[in-house]
Amino acid sequence: MEKRNKRRMILFPLPLQGCINPMLQLAKILFSRGFSITIIHTRFNAPKSSDHPLFTFLQIPDGLSETQKQSRDVLLQLTLLNNNCENPLRECLTNLIKGSETEEGGEISCLIDDSGWVFTQSVADSFNLPRFVLCAYKFTFFLGHLLVPQLRREGFLPFPDSEAEDSVPAFQPLRKKDLARIMGKKDQVEPLDAYLVKILETTKPASGLIVMSCEELDRDSLSESHKVFAFPIYPIGPPHIHVVPASSSSLFEPDQSCTPWLDKQETRSVMYVSLGSIVTITESQFLEIACGLRQTNLSFLWVVRPGSVQGRDWIESLPSGFMEGLNGKGKIVKWAPQLDVLAHRATGGFLTHNGWNSTLESICEGVPMISLPFVWDQLLNARFVSDVWRIGIHLEGRIERREIESAVIRLMVEPEGKQIRERVNALRDEVRRSVQRGGSSSRYLDDLVDRITSF
Repeated sequence: MEKRNKRRMILFPLPLQGCINPMLQLAKILFSRGFSITIIHTRFNAPKSSDHPLFTFLQIPDGLSETQKQSRDVLLQLTLLNNNCENPLRECLTNLIKGSETEEGGEISCLIDDSGWVFTQSVADSFNLPRFVLCAYKFTFFLGHLLVPQLRREGFLPFPDSEAEDSVPAFQPLRKKDLARIMGKKDQVEPLDAYLVKILETTKPASGLIVMSCEELDRDSLSESHKVFAFPIYPIGPPHIHVVPASSSSLFEPDQSCTPWLDKQETRSVMYVSLGSIVTITESQFLEIACGLRQTNLSFLWVVRPGSVQGRDWIESLPSGFMEGLNGKGKIVKWAPQLDVLAHRATGGFLTHNGWNSTLESICEGVPMISLPFVWDQLLNARFVSDVWRIGIHLEGRIERREIESAVIRLMVEPEGKQIRERVNALRDEVRRSVQRGGSSSRYLDDLVDRITSF
């Protein structure tokens, strides 16, 4: 551990699981480089401060009602949070800066916040505080999705055929049907475009962009970034393998019985299934996945988040005797210690929604994937997994028992799966080298630390 350098970093994560994880991982990285860390967070989806005793946590009010907190409309939540949190953040920073003038080791170097906060640049400017933006997505998606309003203005969107398989030249390797799903419902077009325009406008004046990816996974889009941004970009990912041991910052309590159960399984014999922290599915889709997994006659560890099956509390709609009929080959939990599961020798594949955190973690452990994306950047990540890196199989949205069964068998048993595994292992080694001394991510991290300490 490096000596404290008497500089304090202020980090302000967006209160979504996929954004909190990388922000807290970044906090650990910066702490290992000698910085003191203060996390400002909302009451909504507050991180567990007890899991991070070396950081200071400060909670601000977010103004969300209980109904708004339960909403599945993420765009609405983000809009409300941006409207409600400016004054509380400003007040919190005022108190911090006043305190830093008297406390030893309290000099504030900069503010780091998520790109989804669109008011923070003006707040940082008012305190003459450098601001860095954290990109929690694959950089290809971040760069591409900010240009969507322009594509719409130029008449490129929407497509006449929303199910078209054609590729999208302006947003490779997406297909037209993928982009149609990313764009969402018609009544969200105007607010989504306004939000994306605001993200672009408030990111451009920042001091830099911290990207939770690496050159090895985002080389093409990083080389194009100068066309949009004039500031330095620091691709320092994957964040969770910079600091050993890696740890999760989950909002949910993981079931620790997963590891002893995996210990009893054969090497690479278990299909791990998890659709992340936000996705919900219908009861019919849930049953199709269940029956597909059962028909493989292979072992599986399945995360079913309470409330993720629409209209049900948990797994009560499973057919009578379903679990007993598996003869110990299946285990269903409410949440899993995913980093541990993916690193376990028994895990042979990952049926995933392809959120960026999950995709990165799977690559870093050399676990091939079956892609079942639902929303937003998941669709792009899945295309890279199946079409570019060729380290997984894409279900193409077909949540049918025969499709599930076929994909699992192909990945876990057939020769095709062996070839996919070889490719993901090669990519794993390349990505892991990036964070080692002299690797691309390690060099960018050094540059980032030098830049922060120069202020």
